[in-house]
Amino acid sequence: MRNVWLLNFSTFFFFLGTSVVTPVVSPFLVSLNAEPFLVGLVAGVTSFLSLISKPIGGAVGDKGYRFHALVGGNLLGVLAGVLYVLSALTSNVYLFAFARAIHGFSMGIFFPSSLSTAVDLAPVGRVGETLGWRGMMFSLGNIIGPAIGGYASDLIGFSGAFALTAVFSIVGALLALIAWREVGDITVQREEHEKASYRELLRVTFVSASLTLFLFAMSYAGVTTYLPALYKSLSLEQRPFGYYMMVIGTFSFMTRLIGGRSADRRGPLPVTTLGLVLLLIGYLLLNVYTLPPYAYVSAAFIGAGFGLAVPAMQLMALGNLPRRIRTMGSGIYTMFFDLGTLAGQVVLGYVAQVRDYWGVFPVLPLILGGGFITLYAPVVWGKFNAR
Repeated sequence: MRNVWLLNFSTFFFFLGTSVVTPVVSPFLVSLNAEPFLVGLVAGVTSFLSLISKPIGGAVGDKGYRFHALVGGNLLGVLAGVLYVLSALTSNVYLFAFARAIHGFSMGIFFPSSLSTAVDLAPVGRVGETLGWRGMMFSLGNIIGPAIGGYASDLIGFSGAFALTAVFSIVGALLALIAWREVGDITVQREEHEKASYRELLRVTFVSASLTLFLFAMSYAGVTTYLPALYKSLSLEQRPFGYYMMVIGTFSFMTRLIGGRSADRRGPLPVTTLGLVLLLIGYLLLNVYTLPPYAYVSAAFIGAGFGLAVPAMQLMALGNLPRRIRTMGSGIYTMFFDLGTLAGQVVLGYVAQVRDYWGVFPVLPLILGGGFITLYAPVVWGKFNAR
């Protein structure tokens, strides 16, 4: 389990490096007088590059270079942090967009190997629990990162907050190196290498979980991208949204392990359903109470739903995949999160352009509603065919 926890802590610092800029991206662009649609486009660059680099990260991991990908992803995060600082010092939107692209590429390289290695190192019968622990590291990063980023940007400016990305990514790279030295490269049995095929990714559970994740991410992008932009347009500081994300991260952290263990025991479908229901309640409450402090109630429901649904969907998608294609499967699966985030940022950016930032939030429950359809479509279809 020491190796699992080295991996978990590397994951924590990687996501700490990505989340520390979450409450800062949109306000930084607004401070440069960027239009709402441009805010969505620049924010979407990260998702786009993460999307197209996920298959590269998956292929690299399946060739036995998973720890190379973990270290490399963190080092690219260091580079992104340096470019963020330079863009802030020069007030250069294009350099900032390029830095976001580098950061997105680093996510695409890091994420598949991080996820598949957690499955590989999990004890027998405890895959969901291991994914839950890993998810807790993700959530802990989202608890601490936005709060640090929001506070740092108010205290020492945008460049100071951006510099923390590089610092945290360096720590993540060092931890991945230690784990690599202890575990060595993860290899695949020859028999499994010969029998496995990427066609197995077309299984119903994988497709259903991936489509549900797409709609999940599309709706969630409305919160992470346009809520801080709304607060900035109202002349609020960055800290209120940092606290909002801290509440999401706290409740996600509290429910991740519950979600993973419950998915091991009861199956991923009911746990995912409960998570989406809580997320839906959070979106509805956000429309009623959009501004702090009452908005933090919606953040609690969103975080709890996030924590339950994510490890359950991961188990649904990846739990039964052969090891030979698991990294590529992780890459393809998480591509749907990036694709959903990108779609949400661009589409909802158009909504914000037409209806102002306030008009984004009534759309979120409608988008998430489609996730229930993709989640249960295979069940309904199977019962229909059984008649």
